[in-house]
Amino acid sequence: MKSTTITLEHGAGGEVMQALIGEIILKNFNSKSAGSVGLESLDDGSTVKLENFDSNSELVLTTDSHVIIPAFFPETNIGRLAVAGTINDLTVMGAKPLALTCAVIVPEGFPMDDFEAIIKTMADTAAEAEVPIITGDTKTVEKDALDSIILNTAGLGITAAEIPVRDSGLSPGDKVLVTGTIGDHGISLMAHREGFDFDTDLVSDSAPLWKLIEPLLELKTPEGEAVITAMKDPTRGGLANALNEMAEKSEAGILLEEEDIPFKPAVSAACEMLGLDPLEVANEGKAVIGVKAGFEEKVLEILKKHPYGKDAAVIGEVTSENKGEVVLRNRFGGMRYVDVPAGDPIPRVC
Repeated sequence: MKSTTITLEHGAGGEVMQALIGEIILKNFNSKSAGSVGLESLDDGSTVKLENFDSNSELVLTTDSHVIIPAFFPETNIGRLAVAGTINDLTVMGAKPLALTCAVIVPEGFPMDDFEAIIKTMADTAAEAEVPIITGDTKTVEKDALDSIILNTAGLGITAAEIPVRDSGLSPGDKVLVTGTIGDHGISLMAHREGFDFDTDLVSDSAPLWKLIEPLLELKTPEGEAVITAMKDPTRGGLANALNEMAEKSEAGILLEEEDIPFKPAVSAACEMLGLDPLEVANEGKAVIGVKAGFEEKVLEILKKHPYGKDAAVIGEVTSENKGEVVLRNRFGGMRYVDVPAGDPIPRVC
């Protein structure tokens, strides 16, 4: 039965959220495009064509709101996640981040020291990526109207190429890579929030990826084509949601090799203990990359030179079979479909 009220699943990145976007948001917005990629593409951002400029580049604009609970988690806080997440949305579209905005909604009674710590973390993360935060807004509400601080960040970037990188660019034969271990953010935050002790120092993977990804955008085939065919960051709904979106939009199949997907032992153990699928757990410092066959080793070589890419791996390939579907081959040769999750199994992690 169709829901008559908003639930937590409507913002969890899976089928329920996609239905909300399609049935209400896209249906009611009439003007949804200002460039080659518009709202209806449901990519990580949209483009703005630079009219009257002698350039084939496009601006890329993205925005995101961050409602994570708690605001502080091991080694970092919501400020790093907000800045890194917006930079990464620009990055996976092949856009150099130019500037960010920041809007803050904070309840009365929120500790001033905590507020300043979050702002300083935002500043440090932006400085790491060499992206300025140039404008914003601050609002306060009654203490019973909000349970924690909420951040909204928007980002502006510019493509170096005539066509931005899309999440729909996969073709049969492409290799599928991830830039590192999967599920770190969701499991580390859940363990901290719920007081679970997995006897591990697992922390969030939240990180800005532009400097990791930028060298890959310069790679070309002998025919002059881009080596990188598609990218996406596997946040809400995890790797499962990101790959299903990419497969469906590309009208191609994806075959994953389970034994090649990198997981930290603590993530695997926690998911097994709690009955979670690690492929559905959110990440905040990873990218999924489609690469033309024959160039995957060069891409891995570049990724592994950067601290954020040291665990990068080829995890599968794009096929002409099972179009729009993701299939996982386990270590024993058995096959199963990787379904689109209804939502992220761990709420409010981003």
